[in-house]
Amino acid sequence: MTRIQELGFDGGLTCALQCADLDKTLSWYQEVLGFELLFKVDELAWAELKSPVAGVSVGVAQAEVPSVTGGATLTWGVADIAVARARLESDGVRFDGETQLIPGMVSLATFFDPDGNRHMLYQDLAEEGTSC
Repeated sequence: MTRIQELGFDGGLTCALQCADLDKTLSWYQEVLGFELLFKVDELAWAELKSPVAGVSVGVAQAEVPSVTGGATLTWGVADIAVARARLESDGVRFDGETQLIPGMVSLATFFDPDGNRHMLYQDLAEEGTSC
């Protein structure tokens, strides 16, 4: 039996982020990224959104002073990074510098949600189409 089997992972993943205004943040994730609201618990100031990745959701907790430094960067695969970046920029999304290119491997572009949580787009450039 493998460690994964021993631990019983079920294929689900919730990436938890903090925000200053839950409703504003939920609107941004729905309108700008197209995520679907799964549920919202007002008493806990918590909500979860369905991402385009099977089994992966984004949880958002409202905090008086959100902690958005350090931690993981949510990295989303796209078919065409130039098209995706242009679309997000047209919605006023802030990017961190230019799109980075590692020839024959990957293109990367870092962007931020309204609270400063770091996200990244990647386009796989490998000939075999393997994930990064």
